[in-house]
Amino acid sequence: MEIKNIVIIGAGAMGLGIAQVSAVAGYDVVLNDIAEAPLERAIAAIKKSLGKMVSKGKMAEADLDAAMAKIKTTTNLEEACKDADLLVECVFENLELKKDMFKKFEQYCKPETILGTNTSAIPVTEIASATNRGDKVIGIHFMNPVPLMKGVEIIRGQLTSDETMELTLGYIEKIGKDAAIAVDFAGFIVSRLLDVLMNEAVKLVQEGNSPEDIDKAMQLCAGHPMGPCKLLDLVGAEIAMHGMETMERDFGDEYKPHPLLKKRVLAGLLGMKTGKGFYEYK
Repeated sequence: MEIKNIVIIGAGAMGLGIAQVSAVAGYDVVLNDIAEAPLERAIAAIKKSLGKMVSKGKMAEADLDAAMAKIKTTTNLEEACKDADLLVECVFENLELKKDMFKKFEQYCKPETILGTNTSAIPVTEIASATNRGDKVIGIHFMNPVPLMKGVEIIRGQLTSDETMELTLGYIEKIGKDAAIAVDFAGFIVSRLLDVLMNEAVKLVQEGNSPEDIDKAMQLCAGHPMGPCKLLDLVGAEIAMHGMETMERDFGDEYKPHPLLKKRVLAGLLGMKTGKGFYEYK
């Protein structure tokens, strides 16, 4: 099997980023969402992102046009799935929703299609349990922003085949990323560590520390490129909260999301995506 056609389900920040890097690498891409508006925003964002690369001399105008021509959009899930060699699911971080989507992927996709999930914390084997093709299901956890972040976390479920791993790793290499292999437990490696760090930062804010000083301390004293409060704003408070809830379910109360984190999610203080988190964004 050769991967030629990439299908991405969900046109949010992660989905559009994966579409961009896949198209630039020469893959034919279909980007799917439930409505036209998010698809239009995604295409505009991709074109703007590639335009910045052109303005900086990192890409030729002709290459931008070629990449954009590789991306098609559709709101029809069945139509999107029919020719997929590799599908990457980027829907909301909810187990039941993901399982429902994977039942549809099994119905609409070719038997040989690799079914990838961009989940940041939910065990891949749980998601794969919704299908009868666990050998084709794999975790492909991209980092945000996708075009800039070099690493991709690859998670092998209990039934993921050697062929699925090999083909997925080949795709990761072709799009210019480096794979880190993680064991299939809640949170994997990245979220297991970072969600706990960000949850502790929320506790520090509750205790009276300013987000600015927390971030400054971790950048200057621990060598972090970005402080945990700024990182939480980038990731999205609700994503970190759901990650902590998943890990709490599997590992116990020590992973319980802090009440202030939940309050901030309820208040809509999600970070960059809503214009306000610990910091304000235009």
